[in-house]
Amino acid sequence: MRAGHREREDRKSASFNQDKHHALIDETRGTSEPLASWLAVTFEIAGELNRAALESALLLLVRRHHVLRCEFQRILGDLSYAVHRPGDIELEAVEMGGFDTPQEVRAFLFDSFQKDIDTMAWPPYTMGAVVRDGGSTTVYLAFDHIVSDGMSMPNVVRDVQLAYAAHCRGGDPDLPDAGSYMDFAREQRHGYVSIGADDDRLAYWRTFIARNGGIFPRFPLDLGVEPGRLYPAVNKTATLLDDHRAEALDARCREAGGKPFMGLLAAVAVALREEGGPDLYRALMPLSERGRGAWRHSLGWFVNTLPIEFSVARELDFAQIIAGVRDGFTTMMGSIDVPFVRAWELLAPEHFTGRCWPFPVNFVSYIDMRKCPGAEHHPRWRPTAHVWVSRVNGTTSWFQRDSAGLHINSIYADTPQAHRTMARLHRTLRETLLAMAERLPESTAPEVLTG
Repeated sequence: MRAGHREREDRKSASFNQDKHHALIDETRGTSEPLASWLAVTFEIAGELNRAALESALLLLVRRHHVLRCEFQRILGDLSYAVHRPGDIELEAVEMGGFDTPQEVRAFLFDSFQKDIDTMAWPPYTMGAVVRDGGSTTVYLAFDHIVSDGMSMPNVVRDVQLAYAAHCRGGDPDLPDAGSYMDFAREQRHGYVSIGADDDRLAYWRTFIARNGGIFPRFPLDLGVEPGRLYPAVNKTATLLDDHRAEALDARCREAGGKPFMGLLAAVAVALREEGGPDLYRALMPLSERGRGAWRHSLGWFVNTLPIEFSVARELDFAQIIAGVRDGFTTMMGSIDVPFVRAWELLAPEHFTGRCWPFPVNFVSYIDMRKCPGAEHHPRWRPTAHVWVSRVNGTTSWFQRDSAGLHINSIYADTPQAHRTMARLHRTLRETLLAMAERLPESTAPEVLTG
C-alpha cells in the first residue's frame, strides 16, 4: 500500500490498547528480545483468479476501514494518529515469483510477515495471494495487533470475498456500514482517561485483587520459566472435539442453564485442577466490545480483558459448576466498560511499565466463528486464523468453535517443562471435554499419561 498526504486535521489520541502495545514494542526495539505480534487470516477463492477484481477488493478494504489508514506517532508521551484520505491510498501489486513446495510458500510468508509488518511504520500490515496451478487461490492478510483483533479476521474475509465477487460481476459490493474504531477509542478515552484508583467503576477489580493477591491470576502449573525472562514462543493447534461431540456438550450446557462457552471454561478449570491446580479457578478473559451496533462489522482492537473466578471443587457436579461459571461471568460483565489497560495502570502501577507480565498468567480466549458475519459462507471460503508473538514468559490459549468442532491454539514458552506441561494439559482437557459431552462423571475420564 502507498498513500499520499495525510488529512489536514488535528492529531487524535489512540486507544488504551494501542497506546500500551505501541509503547511495549518501542521499548524493546533494538534490544536482544524485541517484541512483536501479528494476526493473520487466509481464505480460498475457487476458480481462475480475476486479479484486477482481487486488487480492487483489497484496496477497498483499506479505504473502508478507518483504522487501516491511521499512521501512529508518539508526541509528548501520548500516542496519537493522523489519517490518510481514502482517495490517497493506492495498491502496488508485486509479483513474488514461483514456489515449488508448500514448505517454500510457508517459509516465504513467515519471512514476509516478519519484515513487512511493523508497529512503528505505515502500513502495519501486508496482503497477497498464492495462485496455484489448476485454478485455486489462497488469499492472505496479516496485521499488526495495533490495528486488529481476532474478531476482525472474519470481517476481513467477508469484506474481501463480497467485494471480489461484486467486482468480478462488474458491480459494487453491498457491504454494511462499518463504524470507525478510532471513534470507539475516542469515546473510551473520554470516559476513562481521567478516573482515579478510587473510582467506583474499579470496585470489581479492587475486590478481585484483594482476593487474588494481585491483578494477575497466575497460571497454576509449572512451565519452567524464570521470573523476568522472555522465551521464544511455541505455537500449537489441535482439535479437541469434533462437531458432533461439541454439539453434545453445547446441549448439556444449555440444559444446565449455561451457554456453551461456560462448559469450555468449566472443562479448562477442571483439567487444571486435575493437573495440580487449585479448586478455585481464576483467569483473565478477553471480551469483545463490539456489541451488535456500529462496530459489529469494523476492524480494530475491540477487546477488553477482565478477571473471572469460580469454583471447581470436587464435590460440585456439572450443573453446579456451570452455575458458578454463569454467576462469575455475570458479575464480571458488570465491569465490561472499564478498560483493562487503565485498571492495570491505576491498580498495579508497579507492573505497568514492565516489558511483560511478572509471571505466567492464566489467560483464556473463546470465539464462536459460527456467529461471525459471513459464517454461512465459511465452508466454501475456508477461513483460517493465525496468531503469532515473538516471545513470551508464560502461556495463552485461544479456543475456537466452528462448524468442524472445537479447537485450541496455544502459545507458550519454549522450555522443556512447558512442552511437557502443555502436552499433558491438552490431553487432560480433551478427555475432560469428552467426558462432559458424553455425560460421564469427569472422574471416570481415561487416565492420561505423559509421553
